[in-house]
Amino acid sequence: MGRLRLTGSGAEAFLDRLLTRKVAGLAPGKIRYSLVCNETGGILDDVLVYHLQTRGRGDYYLLVVNASNRDKIYQWLLKQRQTGEEVNIADSTIETAMIAVQGPAAIGFVQPLASAEIGALAYYTGTEMNVCGAAAIVSRTGYTGEDGCELIVPAEIATTVWKQVLSHGQSAGAMAVGLGARDTLRLEAAMPLYGHELSEEINPIQAGLSFAVNLEGRDFIGCNALAAAKQNPPTQVRIGLELSGKRAAREHYPVFANGNPIGEITSGTFSPTLQKPIAMAFVPPQHSQPGTDLTIDIRGTTEHARVVPLPFYKRPS
Repeated sequence: MGRLRLTGSGAEAFLDRLLTRKVAGLAPGKIRYSLVCNETGGILDDVLVYHLQTRGRGDYYLLVVNASNRDKIYQWLLKQRQTGEEVNIADSTIETAMIAVQGPAAIGFVQPLASAEIGALAYYTGTEMNVCGAAAIVSRTGYTGEDGCELIVPAEIATTVWKQVLSHGQSAGAMAVGLGARDTLRLEAAMPLYGHELSEEINPIQAGLSFAVNLEGRDFIGCNALAAAKQNPPTQVRIGLELSGKRAAREHYPVFANGNPIGEITSGTFSPTLQKPIAMAFVPPQHSQPGTDLTIDIRGTTEHARVVPLPFYKRPS
């Protein structure tokens, strides 16, 4: 994930005219999910906005963006600055590392490495503290649908922190996992992924992200297009599908209703948790109700699928 740091007296107002959710009033320590859109309402990226404080140096904002979009969003932000606007934008991705520690036991085995109580942090909050003796940011966030935290540490100690996390988590079965495992978990939790459920051709209303669009009394890039999108039913909406067979439906596989093509798969896998293939797709609204029977072409073979509510899996409360 990319990490962009914004400082200066104009940072709050700057973000407020760019993001789909308000930054004004976001208290220090709070984190908010938001979207960056273009003028037509298409999604440039989905982001996490951190409002943080550095002791003795005041407030700042941190944007956590998708790694593949890091330079695109950084360059776009630079172009949005207006004359006289006091906002500094720095890309701190290379000088830091972000380690996601996820799962029901995660907090317990990260805590010995931290200088403050991680368990005291509420969901979607974060703060500066020391990790393995170095200045870091710890947040109760993640992209798996599970409990846990994310650590932003100096790049030079990233390997040390990584090894310490795994060592302390050994008794709980902690292990290193890659993007494949992360992708399976986020799909089970129905979290959209840029380049799949999100793109510059898809707006937040289609993607089922209306909660992340705050229009009232605001003027941000794309707001007029999104206001119109809220008034007009989308031609395609995001749905969840469970397949009756064992084969997984992959990205771009066509979806059919009564033999007619109506959409395509955006993400699909075999769910280890549910022990069945699951997928997300975009289809017309009239085919989006849970219980609707559809079919998917998997390499020339028709597979039955049924629309189900999202998320596929929600961790026990």
